[in-house]
Formats: sequence, structure tokens, C-alpha cells
Amino acid sequence: MKNNLKKILTEIEVVLSDTEEKEVKKLIKAILKAEKIITIGAGRVGMMARGFAMRLGHLGLQSYTTADSTIPAIGKKDLLIVCSGSGETQAVYDLVLIGKRHNVKICAITSRPASRIGKLAHLIVNLKAPTKIDKDSKIKSIQPMTTLNEQCLMIFFDCLVLELMRELNETSQSMWSRHSNLE
Repeated sequence: MKNNLKKILTEIEVVLSDTEEKEVKKLIKAILKAEKIITIGAGRVGMMARGFAMRLGHLGLQSYTTADSTIPAIGKKDLLIVCSGSGETQAVYDLVLIGKRHNVKICAITSRPASRIGKLAHLIVNLKAPTKIDKDSKIKSIQPMTTLNEQCLMIFFDCLVLELMRELNETSQSMWSRHSNLE
């Protein structure tokens, strides 16, 4: 167990330490400027995107996922955060095209900036973890399938939340006040 843990944490650190700080700062700026933030992702990546949308709500920001039945209309003052390691997932791509038609600002968090989704984005954060397409990535993971990508996305979002907390002068306590009390 401990040996696997050490290897997994090393893999995550290798990927996240290679993320460009200037890309992250642009994303933070876009989040803070947006009227509404909508996250998109499929499968396990979608779960990470939904978790991030929830945290944005805890920060007091208007945030949704495409899975929400209460998602409002989107427009040019909004930000679509698209999570797709490959940048080619058809269902996600289709939603990005709809966002593009409504002039929403698009941020792609992907391992493949030159992908179809990457080409539609105004802003890209390159998370260089192996995807379903590039199984021959220079980063070799001991973990199955795209697990490393999903873990990196979740931890990336957690790091982003800490930066946003600082920018918004939020604390864990102030965020708890916005947490659901229907539990």
C-alpha cells in the first residue's frame, strides 16, 4: 500500500508541477470576471468538474454543471470550463459548440491543446497527464486507464480553490455558510 501511495503521489506531482502558472492566472482572472461559470466533463472527469462547480458555489460564485436541471441560459459574460483530457470526447465537444454559438468564453483544461475542443477555447490550461488517446505518453502511470488525469484534475481544482479563496477573501468558515443544509 505505502509503495503504491508513494508512486501515485509522485506521478501527480510530476504532472501538476509542469502546469504553466500563467495559464492558471488567466483562468483565475476569467473565473473572477465571469457572471456565471459552467463546468463540463464526461465520466470520471465530469465528476471532478461537478465537484469544482460545487466549490465555486461555496465561494459564493454562480456556478453550474451541464448536468444541473436548473442551469440558466448562458452568454458572453459567462465562462464555460471544459474538462477533457483528450479534448475529443464527442458529447463534451457538442456542448462546447453550443457554448460557442452563445458567445460564452471557453476554457479548456486538457492534455491536448491542439484537440478539437482546444481549438474552440479562448483559454487553455494544459494538464499533461496521459489520456485515452495518447496511451504512449511520456508520462507512464502505474494506474489504470486515465486515473492519473482524473486525480490531477481534482487536485488542480483544489489548488485553484485555495487561490480563489485568497482572491475573494474567503475562509473555510465563510464557505461553510453556503454549504447545503439539507443533509
